Amino acid sequence: MNGLDPTELSHRTELSHYAEKLIRGRHATRAFRPDAVPEDTMRAVFSLAGAAPSNSNAQPWRIEVVSGARRERLADALLAAHAEQRTSADFPYSEGMYAPVHQERRAAFGAGLYGALGIGPDDHAARAAYDAESLRFYGAPHAAFLFVTGDGGARLAADVGAYLQTLLLAMAAYGVDSCPQGLLSFYADTIRRELGVSEGKLLVGVSFGYADDSAPVNRVTTERAALEATTAFHG
Repeated sequence: MNGLDPTELSHRTELSHYAEKLIRGRHATRAFRPDAVPEDTMRAVFSLAGAAPSNSNAQPWRIEVVSGARRERLADALLAAHAEQRTSADFPYSEGMYAPVHQERRAAFGAGLYGALGIGPDDHAARAAYDAESLRFYGAPHAAFLFVTGDGGARLAADVGAYLQTLLLAMAAYGVDSCPQGLLSFYADTIRRELGVSEGKLLVGVSFGYADDSAPVNRVTTERAALEATTAFHG
C-alpha cells in the first residue's frame, strides 16, 4: 500500500476488514426460521451473484429458485425419492475421491455436527433420519438449484463453483443465511421433473433464509487448514 494517500489507505483498510468479517463470518446454517426473504432482497442477491467470474465470460449457469407451495411439493418429492432410493446424480460421487487428509477433516466435522445434535457416532439410524430431513431444506423457506449448462463438463462446473461462492457471500452481505447441500444434487431427475427443467446438469442446491439462532446446530464451528498446508508461494 506504499504511495497511497491517507484517504485511500483508510478506505482499503476498511474494505479488508469488511472482507475478513464477511468471508470468515459466513457459515453453513442448518436450522432456519420460517420467515421468507423479501422478494427485492432475493433479486438483489441473485443479481449480485451474477457478477461472478467465468471463463471467457460464458456464464454457464442456470439457477432455479423455489419458495412457497412449490417448495413444499418439491420437499415431499425429494423425501419420496430418498425413501425409494431413486438417486440420480449428474456428477459422479464416490467416497474414494477423498484423500486421507480430506477424510480426517470430514470426520472432525461430522463429530462436531452430530455431537451438537445429540446423535452418537454409532447411532446410524438417527444420522440417516437427520440426513433425510435435510431434504426439507433444514426448514429454510427457499432453495436455489445451480445447474451447469453447455456440456456440463468439469471446466464449466468450475465456473458454476465460482458463482456458488459469490452467491453465498452476496447472501451473507444482505443478512441472508444459507447452506449449500451436496445431497440435494443426488436427486437431479426429481428436481428437474418437479421444476420443469430441461437444461443443464445439477451441481448443488442451496437452502436459504434466516437462521434460527436458538438451534445448537447453528453454533457448530469448523476449522480451516493452515495456509502452509494448502498454499505454496513461488518466487
